[in-house]
Amino acid sequence: MLLGILDLESATVEDIMTRRNEIVGIDLEMGVEHIIQQIKDSPHTQLPVYKKNIDRVIGFLHIRKALVNLHKTDFDKQDVVNMLTKPEFIPESTPVHAQMLRFKNDKIRIGLVVDEYGDVQGLVTLNDLLQEIVGELITDDSPAARKQSDGSYLVDANITVRELNRITQWSLPTEGPKTLNGLIIEYMEVIPEPGTSLNLHGYPIEIIQCSNNTVKLVKFLSRFKT
Repeated sequence: MLLGILDLESATVEDIMTRRNEIVGIDLEMGVEHIIQQIKDSPHTQLPVYKKNIDRVIGFLHIRKALVNLHKTDFDKQDVVNMLTKPEFIPESTPVHAQMLRFKNDKIRIGLVVDEYGDVQGLVTLNDLLQEIVGELITDDSPAARKQSDGSYLVDANITVRELNRITQWSLPTEGPKTLNGLIIEYMEVIPEPGTSLNLHGYPIEIIQCSNNTVKLVKFLSRFKT
């Protein structure tokens, strides 16, 4: 935990955010019945609400507050809009420790990470920042890196390199690409095919699954370079 706190000095929100393509939100262009079902099924505390795409976000919806109002027979999209809170936008280069202090001072728990052009690149929550310190102790989520009985790991390639290092105690480089998928593609300079094997910075891996020009699932073999 102490090492995690010290490491915050070099970490930015870009290092730990949920990537744009993984953000779960409510599109107001969808039908009201679809929106209601999404509210009922959401495992998240808050969801961004937008029109057509995440770059047109208009606010965050607190799911618990929304559930209380779903009993209204005339519940519609305007009710959703009326419950929204103003979105927080965070520059991607913001240090983690600075954002943690901002969340505390402003009494908010979630924000959208944007690049220099104002385009949304990801989403970060207070829990993400805390997890950077204490790891899996504060979350019930299934780990993105699952250790197998033979000592190998099945890893979701969307995981950040920092999180993978924290879970496994490895030392994959964190200075370049933020995700495992990005690290693999940078290393190979091509989109690999499933079944491809390589030695990634001393760690032998096999590409298990690819989709939409990205690596989805990787197996880290049990015999690592010493």
